[in-house]
Amino acid sequence: MSKADFIANVAKAGDLSNAEAKRVVELVFGEIEKGLKKSKKEGRYTIGTFGTFNITKRAARKGRNPRTGEEIRIKASKSLRFKPSSNLKKAAGC
Repeated sequence: MSKADFIANVAKAGDLSNAEAKRVVELVFGEIEKGLKKSKKEGRYTIGTFGTFNITKRAARKGRNPRTGEEIRIKASKSLRFKPSSNLKKAAGC
């Protein structure tokens, strides 16, 4: 689903104009971003009955170029993961 489709669905469900729905969606996404920025040290941001975002760290490691077989160094990185709440899992039929 594209962001425009999501906004259209919110507008329809909330009986809002597309402009109002876009503002609401942008506010929600903005708050999630702010929460993730604040929780960098903790590495976890939970939204009640929605789910939890986890920031995980991957250590640097050695890898191999599949074409040449040459050994390469892969840099350390961070990754964002999402674990849905049990309510969200039920809604999805999981």
